[in-house]
Amino acid sequence: MRFRQVHLDFHTSEAIEEIGSHFSKQQFQEMLQLGHVDSITVFSKCHHGWAYHPSTANEMHPHLSFDLLGAQIEAAHEIGVKTPVYLSAGLDEKLARRHPEWLIRDPQEKLSWSPDFMTPGYHQFCMNTPYLDILAAQVREVVTRYDADGIFLDIVGVRECYCQSCVAEIRRRGFDPRDLEAMRTLWEETYFRYAKAMDEAVHAIKPGLPVFHNSGHVKRGRRDLVKLNTHLELESLPTGGWGYDHFPLSARYAQGLGMDVLGMTGKFHTSWGEFGGYKHPNALKYETALSLANGARISIGDQLHPTGLMDLATYTLIGEAFREVEAKEAWCADVTSIADVALLSAEAAGEPGTAGQQADTGAVRILLEGHYLFDVVDTESDLSSYSVVILPDVITIDEPLKTKLTAYLAQGGKILATGRSGLSPDGSRFELDFGATPHGAFVSNPSYFRPDFELPSLRNASFVIYADGQDIQLNSNGTSLGSRENSYFNRDLFTFCSHQHTPSNLQDAGPGMVEGPAGVYAAWNLFADYALKGSLPVKEILHYALDRLLERKTVRTNLPAQGVTTLQAQTDNNRWIHHLLYASPVRRGQNVEVIEDLPVLSDIAATVTVPAPVREVYLAPQRTPLPFRQENGSVHYTLPSWSCHQMVVLQF
Repeated sequence: MRFRQVHLDFHTSEAIEEIGSHFSKQQFQEMLQLGHVDSITVFSKCHHGWAYHPSTANEMHPHLSFDLLGAQIEAAHEIGVKTPVYLSAGLDEKLARRHPEWLIRDPQEKLSWSPDFMTPGYHQFCMNTPYLDILAAQVREVVTRYDADGIFLDIVGVRECYCQSCVAEIRRRGFDPRDLEAMRTLWEETYFRYAKAMDEAVHAIKPGLPVFHNSGHVKRGRRDLVKLNTHLELESLPTGGWGYDHFPLSARYAQGLGMDVLGMTGKFHTSWGEFGGYKHPNALKYETALSLANGARISIGDQLHPTGLMDLATYTLIGEAFREVEAKEAWCADVTSIADVALLSAEAAGEPGTAGQQADTGAVRILLEGHYLFDVVDTESDLSSYSVVILPDVITIDEPLKTKLTAYLAQGGKILATGRSGLSPDGSRFELDFGATPHGAFVSNPSYFRPDFELPSLRNASFVIYADGQDIQLNSNGTSLGSRENSYFNRDLFTFCSHQHTPSNLQDAGPGMVEGPAGVYAAWNLFADYALKGSLPVKEILHYALDRLLERKTVRTNLPAQGVTTLQAQTDNNRWIHHLLYASPVRRGQNVEVIEDLPVLSDIAATVTVPAPVREVYLAPQRTPLPFRQENGSVHYTLPSWSCHQMVVLQF
């Protein structure tokens, strides 16, 4: 898999004429070279349903007069650029108006994506209809006729559907469509049947050709879905609503699955389909570096103008980022993550809703800001290499998970749990020994935590925590790390105080954080609290708990809080690559996160615990030797001034 890919959208209405009229092989090649592009995803079929080449399985765009796909592939291959081919799988607006009975419906017959045919937009197809055979024929045609370097199928996944095909099928099986579990089984089977049909359409003709099914999200904990792909492309446009926290959460899980990974961002100021929108070059430099630091390669989204003319401003912008990526590739290929902490994803553990999302998001932000080396894991992951496992907020313990975590603890591991995590599914007991006994959820809202330790940034106080939590009692083998305090009363019609909430009554209401044989337990949903409120005390409380459990962090650094650090091993080259990144996104407009400034950082120091003597330390890609000190199993160094992204290579 190449490092520097462009995903060239071409969703083009039949109401636009002269499609591809300005396409030029020379100009196409010049833009790819200006952009330092080594792979470009080009279009066979768009969301409007049109093919961009002569087709018997589909219909060519009515205003296209030549084989645009073939011309793009020929031009790219001539200069050594790969060409995966895109087909819109879930959307085909041309066909949607001809066969609306094949579209996904909810129980009230509402359509998916656009609610009706009087609202501009697309409509999603159900794969439990004759549409699946049409799509398979379109894929076979591309694989047979063109020298594609991969197939990218978009807008697919396990979908809820109550179309009449699905209703008839579930009744044929002897079930009622109001039986949600029966319907879920059908939806799962529909997706796997689709994936098998696509696999046969591709690999019966070209075995081993890369195939990716894009659902916009790689669901943590569903390895069966992941394995339907030959590689992963992690869609994560920070300015398009994903934000800058999303990619690290997704990538820290994906790297551990043993597959090639592309991080997919965009050149757009906002999101897909934004003609004339451009992000700051510094943002794209940071986003591409963030992919490299997380063991991923890069795909940058663009959208081709209907005339087929490649945009000079876009490929100048992309080229500024990809030029730097090209120089760094030697230190970023075939890497594995080194991590101290495993974050057991709430989504992977069966909490896919809002509470699980908030727990995962808050935990990743806490870990990033504390500069911990971490992976995001699921219940199938091997935990033996991690010093600490985090159970964020909502992970109750069933028997299989209890067996796994008990074995991990027996090997010397430690656990940090918060909120309902660590409890039995019914909440009646702890399944792991934190030195405490639960007594149900507490009713004070909010409540307060008075730690028995002092936070780095603040003197001791009663710190407000807005999240829900559990009432616990200390056992004889537990140690209290601080007490909970309740409000005088909850805010209500005749009992309210001040502008927001009632203050603490300053009375000890039992432990708020405890340590026992299994590790540390905090009674509140602290990670969700941090995701929603971003409270400094909550962050420093969680950092204290983690540091208490971690006997020795592999990497310690004085990066600012917004900095990111990872450690990747290149085993074949007998070296570690320490990545340091820094940028500070700001909000512009309505919830658009923007990076413009990349300040120069000085006097950033790091200490890395190493398993063997280090022969040399140098900066990459500069190859500049870096002075270092080695003692007591650690390497110490201070970086010269740098901006955005710096790699430090530890050669063993």
